[in-house]
Amino acid sequence: MRNLMITGGAGFIGSNFVRYILERYSDYRVVVYDKLTYAGNLDNLLDVAQNPRYAFVQGDICDAQAVRETIRRYDVDTIVNFAAETHVDRSLTDPGSFIMTDVFGTYVLLEAAKEFGLERYHQVGTDEVYGQVLEGSSVETDPLHTRSPYSASKAGGDMMVLAYYASFDVPATITRGSNNIGPYQYPEKVVPLFITNAIDDKPLPIYGDGLQMRDYQYVRDHCEGIDVVLHKGRVGEIYNLGTGVETRNIDMARLILELLGKPESLIQYITDRPGHDRRYSLDVSKIQALGWRSQHTFAQALEATVRWYVDNEWWWRKIKSGEQYREYYQRHYAGREIEKK
Repeated sequence: MRNLMITGGAGFIGSNFVRYILERYSDYRVVVYDKLTYAGNLDNLLDVAQNPRYAFVQGDICDAQAVRETIRRYDVDTIVNFAAETHVDRSLTDPGSFIMTDVFGTYVLLEAAKEFGLERYHQVGTDEVYGQVLEGSSVETDPLHTRSPYSASKAGGDMMVLAYYASFDVPATITRGSNNIGPYQYPEKVVPLFITNAIDDKPLPIYGDGLQMRDYQYVRDHCEGIDVVLHKGRVGEIYNLGTGVETRNIDMARLILELLGKPESLIQYITDRPGHDRRYSLDVSKIQALGWRSQHTFAQALEATVRWYVDNEWWWRKIKSGEQYREYYQRHYAGREIEKK
């Protein structure tokens, strides 16, 4: 693997992975292929834009011709697919776009991987495909129980990957990651939303009772885990990626406020969203057997994340001041306040 096509590479996790690969491997070349939707942002890649081993192509993974042309032009031997519609809230109002990108787009990429005989295809998945896990932890062989259009679309993409491995010998792997936090995460997601709201003394909207549990991992750790699977993982296999430790959303919100020196009175409970999964938990022993370990505790990851948003207001303020973001925020949070617990 020397010429990587990183689809969705201008997004949050994708851009962090691009940066990681260029730093880690001096002889690797990277072409970012990204549609530049609302969450794709070339500001995420400003620090690598002049790197001679980096190139950018604006394109949609659903566009088979553009995908093939990019593979030919850059002599791509590996696809790492981060491209996806990812936000559960948005999937509840526009499920069709999730099906197109997460399922059909994955099919287009797999067809290209088969046609060109690529060395590896890697699918970046999510723990949400397992559904809520009230007890124990999910292992890679567990059945899927999707409860939102987002998780259903991601599960559909995973199934296509496994089908292309079984039917056409496409050398594919899948990782299913827990919630990522860190630099360049679009501020609709809960952690950057809470951090940036708290900086401006605005309410932190907590769904329901705030006792939902999530495994928050630092994005750099996730990138390292994907790298391990690319180089050491077995084709046709799935690997869970997370810390193996869950945190309640209300505790995450309180820690953000503590780190910023803000009062807990900023917490605002709102009506819960439909089908809100209560708990996710991953068994990560399979990826650990390859030598990977999460390098950050939740507290360390959150502190580093808060520090980045404090130091990089130039990045998120222009996003949050835009009309598109304001309309989204108003649509999803206005009028949903409930009495504080």
